[in-house]
Amino acid sequence: MVDNSSDAEAGSTEVGRSRQRRFFRTPARADVLAIGAYVLLGVFVCANYWVDVNHRVSSHLPTDHSWFEWLFAHGAYSVQHLENPLFSARQNAPDGVNMMANTSLLGVTLPLAPLTWLFGPQVTYALYLGGALAATAGTSYWMLSRYLVSSRGAAFVGGAFLGFAPGIIHHANGQPNFVSNFLLPLIVVRVFRLTEPGRWLRNGLVLGLLVAYQIFINEEMLLLTALACAVVVPLYVAFRWSRMRDQIWNLLRGVGVGGAVALLLAGYPIWYQFNGPQSYRGLQGGVFHNWGEDLRAFVTYSRDTIAGTPEVEKTIGVTEQNTWLGWPLVGLVVLVAVLLWRTSVAARIAALLGAGFALFSLGRQIRYDGRLTEHEGPWHLLPEDLPLIEMMMPTRLSLVTVATVGILVALAWDEVAKSRPRPFASNGGTPASAPLEVAGPVEPVRRRLRIMAYAAIALALLPIIPRPLPAMRIDPPPQFITSGAWRPYVPAGRTLVPVPIPSNVHGLSTLRWSALTGQEFPIPAGYFIGPDTEGYGVFGAPSRPTSLLIYGTMDRGAAPVVTEENRRQAIEDLRFWKASVVVLGDHPATPALHVLLAGLFGPGQRVDDVWLWDVRPLVG
Repeated sequence: MVDNSSDAEAGSTEVGRSRQRRFFRTPARADVLAIGAYVLLGVFVCANYWVDVNHRVSSHLPTDHSWFEWLFAHGAYSVQHLENPLFSARQNAPDGVNMMANTSLLGVTLPLAPLTWLFGPQVTYALYLGGALAATAGTSYWMLSRYLVSSRGAAFVGGAFLGFAPGIIHHANGQPNFVSNFLLPLIVVRVFRLTEPGRWLRNGLVLGLLVAYQIFINEEMLLLTALACAVVVPLYVAFRWSRMRDQIWNLLRGVGVGGAVALLLAGYPIWYQFNGPQSYRGLQGGVFHNWGEDLRAFVTYSRDTIAGTPEVEKTIGVTEQNTWLGWPLVGLVVLVAVLLWRTSVAARIAALLGAGFALFSLGRQIRYDGRLTEHEGPWHLLPEDLPLIEMMMPTRLSLVTVATVGILVALAWDEVAKSRPRPFASNGGTPASAPLEVAGPVEPVRRRLRIMAYAAIALALLPIIPRPLPAMRIDPPPQFITSGAWRPYVPAGRTLVPVPIPSNVHGLSTLRWSALTGQEFPIPAGYFIGPDTEGYGVFGAPSRPTSLLIYGTMDRGAAPVVTEENRRQAIEDLRFWKASVVVLGDHPATPALHVLLAGLFGPGQRVDDVWLWDVRPLVG
């Protein structure tokens, strides 16, 4: 791993290994307290969900929140019915959804299936979200305390930042896959441990297992970690060439073993992602490829921190900004990088890595304060159709910068901690436990400087302490759905068509009908990424005439005049969806939608708390 001092490399490495061995035997009290603090912070961040966990979703991204609840239900359904988890026919019937080509979080939803069976996807979602934040902080603390810093306080502060950084908390608003970074510190540590003499095979095997598992949590964060390692390792080799030149062969062999293991375990799912049913190429004409980090986001506080305000969402952007550091913290890390440049290889590499990824995160065209400027960003140097890169958002490269900020903060705290007086043993027999005495005014001055340094770090970090995530109440599914009264109307091989039909814009509530009933009935369309008619990735299913009629009615608040052509197309759509029943629950647009559906399918019947059209006679 990267050391802080060039004078004691071998010794510090051995100390790190010794600490690691002790860690696995008996965690220190400081470790337990740190993990406990992270868990409490994770609970605090999710507090607004726990007020009414079964009826609360993110008010920032309710669609994504509902999608991930549906994913937890998918994991439970796949395990319960022993079905292929890489594909689902419970949404977008009859075509289905390629789960590997979506943010399916299978590495989490499958192991947590028993929890979902017992308590439902809402509880599983809230528990996992807070737990993932705490776990990421915990593994970051472990990495820092065992390999980079000697002060547990420094490791705690750095771990807290890496787990709960403003950009990470911003993603926690409905995107738990981007807070599930607990394996990444372990992967980085294992990459550097590949150079251990005689252990390249074992370390390569462990690296391959970690990489394979991360593929089923978040491939994009794994790619960012791989890109970061591709920069860090050559830099470290260059800065420590005399020490590393004899270990490069071990590194290369270990990488080969890790890659082979990961390919063996995840090769078929990756093939399925790009070649299986409902796979796609590209995404929405490369729209994400043009989304860069806003320059102002680096020095602004997000709404989700105690110093932030909701107004920043209107000018800079919503979830797809990742830094939100504020001027004090940016100034602090720049100062730390300058002060530690000569004495700390870790600080030098972190500074170079953070600056480089921050630059490339700006995208193809520079944004400032929510507006595109006339200046091109470095992303324009890359081909738009470069594999994998073509589906990345440049802004997410700044997540690597966020990680380097956490490391620099930890290194800064550690340097301040090292400046405290240490006990010593003199040649004259003074015991090692005796305090170090310094004559004159030097020590009081140093003490004041230490206090000022700690205060500077604290003042830079205090404004970005997270607030509880904003949440809003959402109505439960109709009793007709939750009671199972729908069962006589939906025989095997048929679908239940909920209105509004779920999509990435409309039908949030009806998508949850599927999630909160264990996906017992298939539904058409939905909220996912799949191929359009030309094979390019788009959100949701290709629009059908009846879907467009429903969405138009909702947008206008009034039903159009229904024509015979509308009725013919509606019957054709019902046959395509293999529909047996159309169900309309309570919704702000219910009066207009009822008029539309009655015009298409005739008068419906009121069953429990829904309007229902049994369309089996119409579709045959």
